[in-house]
Amino acid sequence: MNAENPLTPMRILLVRLRQIGDVVFTTPAIRGLRERFPGSHLTYIVEPGAAPIVAGNPLLNEVIVAPRGRGLVGLARDLALGGRLRAARFDMAIDFHGGPRSSLLTWLSGAPVRLGYDVVGRRWMYTTRVPRPRVPRARHSVENQWDLLSALDIPLPDAARFPVEMSPDPQVVEAVSERLARAGVDADSRVIVVHVSAGNPFRRWPAAAFVSLVIALVARDRRRRVIVTSGPSEGQAAGDVIDQARLQLDPADREHVLSCGEFSLAELRALVDRSALFIGGDSGPLHVAATSTVPIVGLYGPTLPVRSAPWRDAQWITESVEVDGLECRPCDQRTCAPGDFRCLTWLRPEQVIDAAERALSRAAARAM
Repeated sequence: MNAENPLTPMRILLVRLRQIGDVVFTTPAIRGLRERFPGSHLTYIVEPGAAPIVAGNPLLNEVIVAPRGRGLVGLARDLALGGRLRAARFDMAIDFHGGPRSSLLTWLSGAPVRLGYDVVGRRWMYTTRVPRPRVPRARHSVENQWDLLSALDIPLPDAARFPVEMSPDPQVVEAVSERLARAGVDADSRVIVVHVSAGNPFRRWPAAAFVSLVIALVARDRRRRVIVTSGPSEGQAAGDVIDQARLQLDPADREHVLSCGEFSLAELRALVDRSALFIGGDSGPLHVAATSTVPIVGLYGPTLPVRSAPWRDAQWITESVEVDGLECRPCDQRTCAPGDFRCLTWLRPEQVIDAAERALSRAAARAM
């Protein structure tokens, strides 16, 4: 399609539902649209779990949080939202998701220009369709979602100019700083965040491996304070790692593994900015961390770094750790073909420890 005149203000609707990481991956596109259509009104529809990613984005004019509903109640709620969208008279709607609900909302918006993926059974809901291969490609998810913008003659993004973004909330930053101070973190402490959970079991490194990692990180530098985090439903996993690591550390070092409770997404973003390093699997928190400049060590099992490594300027330190040579990678994360989740169970703590030390050493060398 021919792009609209970028100097003519438009009302543009962006739709990206579900996962935290996928919403993070759309944030470069927000900047791309703002640069292409500088005077336009940008509205973003997101579900509650990922809403903090875009809630404070200064490039958006409006964020609509759309809770999911089941059955007829959910459908009625979406139809009502569709009426609200139609009344807003959007000129263009872009569906970055491509699922049944997002495509319905895009269609219900009534926007005369509706961009979406060429998905069987839903292509009729869009006026402009972009091919989306069914098999995973060795291509970053940011670029895959940016394909929709290519239909607007917006060139493919450069991670340095169009990184993933999440704006820290100043009030949350202050609250997290006070929380860390109460936990004994001072100006000389080197905070390391270790995130131990993921959205599905295919992306979870074994708890015993995390325990070994935490022990090694603390034992190698007494200035370090390791904060173990997890998702809202997996607080027990973080607690178990903390307890086991403390049991195996020398008594003088046990309090260097901190128990700071649960962190919301906004709090996690503020915590990462106070950290020397973030370590975690390929999940939403890893991509929240990628919106900062803090060194990152990412653990990849069924997914590939080429598709979901932190999307940011190459000057910021990133280490990706994976098991090479497995024919079953990447997989659809529905059934483990070998049955032993070897893409993660074969990932040795020593590999992650080495990657962490490299990242920390590189960061220290730059600071000199």
